[in-house]
Amino acid sequence: MDSVDLQVLKSACDWMKAGHRVVLVTVVKTWGSAPRPIGALTAIRDDGMLEGSVSGGCIEDDMILKVRNKDLVKDKPVTAQYGVSAEEASRFGLPCGGTLELVLEPLNAESGLDTLLAHVQRHELVKRTLDMETGRATLSPAVNADQLTFDGKSFVTIHGPRWRLLIVGAGQLSKYLAQMGQALDYNVIVCDPREEYTEGWDVPGVDIRRGMPDDVVTELNLDGHSAVVTLTHDPKLDDMALLEALKSPAFYVGAIGSKKNNDSRRERLAGFDLSAGEIAKLRGPVGLKIGSKTPPEIAIAILAEMTAVKNGARVIETVEMPKATVAGCAVT
Repeated sequence: MDSVDLQVLKSACDWMKAGHRVVLVTVVKTWGSAPRPIGALTAIRDDGMLEGSVSGGCIEDDMILKVRNKDLVKDKPVTAQYGVSAEEASRFGLPCGGTLELVLEPLNAESGLDTLLAHVQRHELVKRTLDMETGRATLSPAVNADQLTFDGKSFVTIHGPRWRLLIVGAGQLSKYLAQMGQALDYNVIVCDPREEYTEGWDVPGVDIRRGMPDDVVTELNLDGHSAVVTLTHDPKLDDMALLEALKSPAFYVGAIGSKKNNDSRRERLAGFDLSAGEIAKLRGPVGLKIGSKTPPEIAIAILAEMTAVKNGARVIETVEMPKATVAGCAVT
């Protein structure tokens, strides 16, 4: 789940413990241009305090007013639609023709939110089934193929990290990439057999693996929700990981280094049991060309490209502008 939505669950649990009445709002269906995806969450406290977003603001304002007037939802979950007409879409800040269907759930002891949050914080993928008639929720293990479903009687949502990021190398760039990856709700694993690097690792919540990269890739059994980025600059480590990762269903495999170094890497990989199609999956130099120089900028470039690939967006290489010259001298 989105890290923003994880914060919604945390706030809802804290508010309930403090004695507040809380309504959990989930986007269950969209038509037209919707500002937030299906599954997006908002928690609204009885005094109008809000965490999260389902529309970008205007719909939340309407729901806050109804919560304060005790007119949003009573004792069991209900559904609501916003923006059915063009007039309503304009009123609630939705693009013309956009429509949202929401499930509004008054939270209570049978909502199981504490248990759900505990599972999610352990990086477990969980299926939550809400009985719309009774308001009782049950939890069960989920798999990546599971999706949000709603038939009017049962509302099934999927919570927990659905994406994994394996970073080979525990250097400075890896720390920025790991932190930003966690913010995007990746379950981050860092592999580095070099003790001098892993001993100084200080990013919490990251799974550190000290085995050889090819063994770690095999152990993880990468699937279509997995990404691999190699950052050591050491062919003995990076290439080992790539040999296994490029044969896997991982949606993204990238390697740090210049174009020249990555061309040489592709030549080396061709000498092993990799097909031309598998080698073509390698994204190297890794990341979008945005002029990145510092480790944080490079991490942003990598995650921007990963996000585009994950979301099925077309990635167009940016063209580097030629340097201007004055009196025969390059101007940077």
